[in-house]
Amino acid sequence: MQPAGTFNMAYRQDMAIIRTRFQWVAFIGFLVFFFTVIPLGVSEGMLSLINTIGIVIIAVLGLNILIGYCGQISIGHAAFVAVGAYTAGILTHHFGWSAWATLPFSILVASLIGLIFGLPALRVKGFYLAMTTLAAQVMIIWFIAHGEHFGIPTGGSYGLSVARPTLPIGNMVITLPWQVGDTYRVFDSVINKEWEFFYLIMVFVVIAVFLAKNLSRTRIGRAFIAIRDNDLAAEVLGINLGYYKLLAFFIACAFAGLAGWLNVYYFASAFTEHYPLMNSIWWVGILIVGGLGSTMGAIYGAVFILLLDYGAAVLAPMIGNVFPAVGNQILAASTVILKGLVIALFIVFEPRGINHRWEIIKSYYRLMPFSY
Repeated sequence: MQPAGTFNMAYRQDMAIIRTRFQWVAFIGFLVFFFTVIPLGVSEGMLSLINTIGIVIIAVLGLNILIGYCGQISIGHAAFVAVGAYTAGILTHHFGWSAWATLPFSILVASLIGLIFGLPALRVKGFYLAMTTLAAQVMIIWFIAHGEHFGIPTGGSYGLSVARPTLPIGNMVITLPWQVGDTYRVFDSVINKEWEFFYLIMVFVVIAVFLAKNLSRTRIGRAFIAIRDNDLAAEVLGINLGYYKLLAFFIACAFAGLAGWLNVYYFASAFTEHYPLMNSIWWVGILIVGGLGSTMGAIYGAVFILLLDYGAAVLAPMIGNVFPAVGNQILAASTVILKGLVIALFIVFEPRGINHRWEIIKSYYRLMPFSY
């Protein structure tokens, strides 16, 4: 739907994501604001939350390709993130590789492991496929926790410590001109501050969003959608179901490997506790809230759920101070209860997610005063 008076004169214009001059100005303005004001104007705690949201967005974008576009259910996505994280952790901790050298291997190894566990998709689907991905979550995390017994130095229950990533600028230290409180923000070759990780993570978020958005518009993306909507009809049309289902797992786990790579260097450690089964389940819930089959929906859902999680964690102690009779266990469980309730409400009242509601609002204002 185009604003009044705006017409497409060529197919290239019709396929463009950003179509009008106003949209370009708004988009560039948002990027300038986001990459200048946000890292310099918010607290360290809020930057930590934003960095966590960025890593989750990358993981959920891959899951959205698998579930939202191709229709292949997975509740073991956190395990593939763990594969990417431990691949980088092992290469850095035991072999002294730099973070940048481990990046392609984190993506590749996670993709290949995902390809192996995607093989059941050739024979089963729906609930049965969900059970096989659940088995992947359990098996991979168990294998990592007991890797020492198989000759793989995963660190077992002790985990791995990982050196922070560095930039290829030697030991140069640059003191930036702005002042925050009584301290100066110093930028050096080692990425170890929240605002430095902000730039690292968000650059990869922009790349991941660009790739995910454009993938859905390619021949591969259209084949995924055809399989999701009706796999029998897609096969009649000549789409190789096995090839594209495995490709969906491969691509989804590539995003998971990237998220794992960022996660292990952000926390400077690798522990199996960072990748529990609940993460895999909550990420599916994020897609439901944001909108399955939508790149922007993955972003909306991640931001909404993680901000909700943060807000509940902040408010719970306040409620405990006001109402001392309320048990601490109830307050601790309030975050999980609230997220579960929100997901249930979205399933009942807005199953197509936040993105669908946002599209309705945009169409309403574009068609005014004939919105009916």
